[in-house]
Amino acid sequence: MAVELYNDGNHIVHAFYDLVDEKSDQAVQCNQFLIVDDGHGALIDPGGNMTYTGLLMDMQKYFSSKDLTYILASHPDPDIIASINKWFVASNCKVLISALWTRFVPHFTTGREIGHRIVGIPDEGALIPLGQCKIAALPAHFMHAEGNFQFYDPVAKILFSGDLGASLVNHEQAAKPVNSLAHHLPFMTAFHKRYIVTGKVCRYWANMVRKLDIEQIVPQHGNRFVGRQVVNEFIDWIEQLECGVDLMGQNNYQLPVRTL
Repeated sequence: MAVELYNDGNHIVHAFYDLVDEKSDQAVQCNQFLIVDDGHGALIDPGGNMTYTGLLMDMQKYFSSKDLTYILASHPDPDIIASINKWFVASNCKVLISALWTRFVPHFTTGREIGHRIVGIPDEGALIPLGQCKIAALPAHFMHAEGNFQFYDPVAKILFSGDLGASLVNHEQAAKPVNSLAHHLPFMTAFHKRYIVTGKVCRYWANMVRKLDIEQIVPQHGNRFVGRQVVNEFIDWIEQLECGVDLMGQNNYQLPVRTL
């Protein structure tokens, strides 16, 4: 079921928190997003086969699937673009992803010629025209992928932050907005220490996004941050975080002794 994050009649943003089958604990919870502007649409991180039908049904309330303009992929993990072959068949969309990953996308397809529909985003990012607005692809390299982008919607003032800001919760919890950071830290700290490569890039990121007008930070896993206060609290927190290789030592690189 879609959660409406923004709607001014012409520009609409939906989030999906419950499309992954959680009857078992074998699939990670992940979120998908639809932006509609002036009848044009983009899906952000549409996920794998479990999420395809729900996204398709919601999208068709606003335009035919054939008219989907873009799939915006933060990075090439399966929970981001494993369903890409179905979207290539159902629509005429182009996939925008880091130029580092364009040659990996065809591995999710049947191998037919689709190279002209895969567009590499340069490391410095880009502005992406959608309807009457432009979505910004922001550099977020090593958060956690080597070539990684976040997407900023200047109309809704939403930053789709990919794995940054992610929390490990179930889909019922994930749909609830976070208004204060302190109580949410137990659900996200361990994830960031492992999946974000180094605090150095966190500081660069904080310097960059403070220049934006952000009312919501919406990660690809877990809860969204709603309101300028918690947005600023998150930016302040991530700016000081030690994570990834900052925490690694020789004890993490030992010959194994345990048999599986």
